[in-house]
Amino acid sequence: MHKITLFLLLVSVTISAQTDAKIYDIINAVSADRIKADVKTLTEFGTRNTFSDTISDTRGIGAARRWIKNEFTAISNACNSCFDVFYQKDFVSKKDNKRVPHDAWVVNVVAIQKGTKYPNRFIIMSGDIDSRASDTMDFTTDAPGANDNASGMAGTIEAARVLSKYKFESSIIYIGLSGEEQGLFGGAGFAKYAKEKGWDIIGILNNDMIGNITGVDGVIDNRSFRIFSEPVPANETDNERKMRRFYGGEVDGISRQLARYIYKTTKTYMPEMNPMMIYRLDRFGRGGHHRPFNDLGFAGIRIMEAHENYTQQHQDIRTENGIDYGDTFEHVNFEYAKKLTTVNAINLASLAWAPEAPKEVAIGGIVEASVKLKWTKVEGAKGYKIYWRDTTSPTWDYSRYIETTEFTLEGIVIDNFFFGVAAIGENGHESAVVFPNKIMR
Repeated sequence: MHKITLFLLLVSVTISAQTDAKIYDIINAVSADRIKADVKTLTEFGTRNTFSDTISDTRGIGAARRWIKNEFTAISNACNSCFDVFYQKDFVSKKDNKRVPHDAWVVNVVAIQKGTKYPNRFIIMSGDIDSRASDTMDFTTDAPGANDNASGMAGTIEAARVLSKYKFESSIIYIGLSGEEQGLFGGAGFAKYAKEKGWDIIGILNNDMIGNITGVDGVIDNRSFRIFSEPVPANETDNERKMRRFYGGEVDGISRQLARYIYKTTKTYMPEMNPMMIYRLDRFGRGGHHRPFNDLGFAGIRIMEAHENYTQQHQDIRTENGIDYGDTFEHVNFEYAKKLTTVNAINLASLAWAPEAPKEVAIGGIVEASVKLKWTKVEGAKGYKIYWRDTTSPTWDYSRYIETTEFTLEGIVIDNFFFGVAAIGENGHESAVVFPNKIMR
């Protein structure tokens, strides 16, 4: 009995040990102090309103974006020019734009860490450069934007610092997006830019407010965070919509699979964290910079704090009825911002080290007692994992590893579960799961 127990324990340890030690190194390398210093610097530009001063070296959006570019360049210099750092910009006009006080260039700051094997495949982490006062048209009043969104921008810079020490098969983009508060202009411009370049975008991790732990509802929570994702692509075809009615997939679009990936990676490597998958594009009736990417058919999610404080969001700095309003430095919890930055870093690394996901996954088994799956071969994949779950489960709960490109799950009825397939690399890293996109008869 003792030997059997020992054997089972060893099996259990072996199975649970199927993780990458480098991911733990990444977790340990993320610094709350560096994030704190960067948030402080960003708040000291006074206002970062998209339409604020672009000439001053100390105040306004121009000074902020030049500082961010210099930070990316310094990181690149330290890793033997491993980043391609540049501005990407689009012109926006006051005409027909109610939130645009005057014509201006919306300028994004981009740092690309090219992949060694698949340089045209990209995973993106973004933060927003811009801030706002109570009136989004007011581009002169102080708007430090410490949490919204210096926290996300500082997290993006810190992830770039940490991951610059590694080489990845796929490319990673670290980007500061502008014009978020006026209409998601920066995201729309860069998504279009990526589309025109023909880039293969695995997904975008949009970080917007990752530093607050004290909610306006009185809840204090430094471990929970939200992952917002849309159910299916906004640009799906009528035929895809019709097929879903008969075959399912209402909650299995590419953005939802990206959300599940982040959930799983976080629970594997940071089990103390509580990732909350929110089945919604964004907060109720609101938007974020992942949406323009979703609009063009790219996978994209928003990572943010679980409990917001609306007295510190989109507010002029003031005291009113005993309440201090304003998005100021002292309200940011930097250990929490570190945790959410780490969530991003380990998922960027896992996806960039993983092979491509299968392009096509076919499924069959109608009126049979078994499910048949067949998928396209993936270059560089050692094997594949078939996942399945109850139709009401938010996560992939069961799996089977195999090394062929087709398999039959005996005794599992197709009607009772949802299925998907991921590719596994030699290093053990997985692609996102692909929901079946073809029917076998």
